[in-house]
Amino acid sequence: MYTGLRLQRSLRRELRDGSVHITIIDPQSYMTYQPFLPEAAAGNISPRHVVAPLRRILPKVRILNGKVSKVHHEARILTFEPAVGQSREIEYDVIVMAAGSISRTLPIPGLEDAAIGFKTVGEAIALRNRVLGLLDRAESSNDEDVRRRALTFVVVGGGFAGIEALAELEDMTRDAVKYYPSIDTKDLRWVLIEASDRILPEVGPEMGQWTAVELRERGIELKMKTFLQSCVGGLVKTSDGDEFESATIVWTAGVKPSVIVNASDLPVDERGRVMTTTKLTVTGVKDAFAAGDIAGVPDVTNPGKYCAPNAQHAVRQAKVLADNITAYLRDEPLKEYRHKYVGSVAGLGLHRGVANVYGVKLRGIPAWFMHRTYHLSRVPTVNRKVRVMADWTLSLFFKRETISLGEIENPRQEFRAAAESGRKR
Repeated sequence: MYTGLRLQRSLRRELRDGSVHITIIDPQSYMTYQPFLPEAAAGNISPRHVVAPLRRILPKVRILNGKVSKVHHEARILTFEPAVGQSREIEYDVIVMAAGSISRTLPIPGLEDAAIGFKTVGEAIALRNRVLGLLDRAESSNDEDVRRRALTFVVVGGGFAGIEALAELEDMTRDAVKYYPSIDTKDLRWVLIEASDRILPEVGPEMGQWTAVELRERGIELKMKTFLQSCVGGLVKTSDGDEFESATIVWTAGVKPSVIVNASDLPVDERGRVMTTTKLTVTGVKDAFAAGDIAGVPDVTNPGKYCAPNAQHAVRQAKVLADNITAYLRDEPLKEYRHKYVGSVAGLGLHRGVANVYGVKLRGIPAWFMHRTYHLSRVPTVNRKVRVMADWTLSLFFKRETISLGEIENPRQEFRAAAESGRKR
């Protein structure tokens, strides 16, 4: 989206005279601002305000909804599969590989059936509905096993996605249980399973350790140097010998490049990323560019290393990439992508956060304020900035909603039940 946005500005003349056409292919008609997913899951921001509509933002770009199943770059042809209908081949002159990443899973028994990821707005809202729906289930049951299973929540992975999802959802349930007479905060069990010996490595050892202390003080169990061994039917078994039932298992243990890299003739490195130069061109290939999580971009500020797969790099790479495409079409020299990592900020619930930016370490309210300020400045379009600000402002005066709308995931269930009852008569 950011590449298309910059190209429709820099190539205004070419787009107007028809010498250039830009097409974006994506399964969705929107771009998700992923750093706001935890707040959307916790009800601090409306889900519609964390996505940017492509057709509104990119009026000069053709948007095709579907997926690319094959890229034959040598012939400059790709295979496009729309959501409905027959697949077709599309010819192109220049390709940009920016399909991002997907959850990196492991062959753990039961994981595919029992767990949910935290990469999309759909997953974030489904998780919110599930957590709140399980509070309803526990409140309505006298069976201690049912209640214990419903009120046990597991998050696997101690990186940004896992810690922010865990902290925001725990904070939300702490507010929600005030309306459930038979549920006390001590009945809630939140468990983090992390394979390494620390969490939030992006903010440094000191801030990561402080975050661990903060979470433990909130009653959250941190199982460090521990692996999830099985979760068949929601029965969680960990490498430290613990075994318990849970109706909510969230998998955030890493990402891997989109599977499209395995369906193309472009060069791929040992980590499964498209091999990319510092100028964001695909290594050894003409008319091909790449950026974001799918690209292995050398970090010129840290020789021998590669740019981390995060939004901070992806957004900045997209702008350089667009400028380089414009320069390429005009036979002008390309420039290198250069960006020194400025640090990281993370939200840990309302009025709680942790940050390490340019070596300045903050925690609590100052870090939480920095987290919101930074991401508000980065979310695309003035429209979305204003809507997010409105959500935050309203939360100062009104309590956030703690209603499960899980039925929206199966909207025809009630109608089917009515139809079946009619047939029985």
